[in-house]
Amino acid sequence: MPEKSSSRRSAASQAATGFAEDIEGFLSFLSLERGLSPKTQEGYLNDLDQCAAFLAKSGHQDWRTVSGEAVAKWIHSLSGAEYAVSSLARKLAALRGLSRYLQHEKLRDDDFTALLRTPKHVRKVPGTLTALEVEKLLAAPTGGDAHALRDKAMLELFYSSGLRVSELCGLTIQQIDLHHGFLRVFGKGSKERVVPIGRKAADAIAVWLESGRPHFVKPRTGSTLFLSERGTALSRVTLWVIVKKYARLAGITKPVKPHLLRHSFATHLLSGGADLRAIQEMLGHANIATTQIYTAVESKRLIDQHAKFHPRNRG
Repeated sequence: MPEKSSSRRSAASQAATGFAEDIEGFLSFLSLERGLSPKTQEGYLNDLDQCAAFLAKSGHQDWRTVSGEAVAKWIHSLSGAEYAVSSLARKLAALRGLSRYLQHEKLRDDDFTALLRTPKHVRKVPGTLTALEVEKLLAAPTGGDAHALRDKAMLELFYSSGLRVSELCGLTIQQIDLHHGFLRVFGKGSKERVVPIGRKAADAIAVWLESGRPHFVKPRTGSTLFLSERGTALSRVTLWVIVKKYARLAGITKPVKPHLLRHSFATHLLSGGADLRAIQEMLGHANIATTQIYTAVESKRLIDQHAKFHPRNRG
């Protein structure tokens, strides 16, 4: 369990002494039996301390007699405090875990969280660039100097393959097969996937490897594809600065972050008729539900187009 957890308790939760013992027991159970990370345990500790303080102020003495209605009032009190849905869901998960623990230890016969509902998580529709904005962005690196060649190849590949920022920064020469037009990347959970490389991206990478990358190579440079001035892999921050620079040069007024190219990659594929499962594989999503968020982007685009151009929507 988290070290020195008792010393971190707030004054309010310390007053709720009837709750503290069971929280400590629950956290010990998580550490020994479930092997949960200290960070997760720390989050549970803070959530349960917060709930205990609320219940103690409401006149309750301990977890063993508290009612589901009392806990529901706590959750309801948080709903108006601008907590993210994910935060509320995590707090409820901590309570449910504690309830199961109390039943396991024969300290309660019932589940006091049984009637509590998990808040629905609404995924935010990701922002995207239009096809014209992407064209302007990709055309922004001009000239034949090494920096322009690197940035051109990097932006082309980013949009062509929809890689994550970390995947793009860590890409090595050995992962790329320009002849056959694909790359192998290790995404989340070290899962390998094959991602196509478009012709224009492949051409830009070939020019970068031949005429640009040698200018960045230092004695200790490894096989990383895109290099910084020090001959090392580009950092996420540097990539963000590069993308922002060319978005400004391209005259794009909306906020442009690196991940926007990944979102645009997926959305434009879907608009062009690509299969959702194929997009899922290229993005490296473990769950198709994660990929389905891009259907909401396309639906919104169609609705906007209808509102703008249908004659019955005018004046």
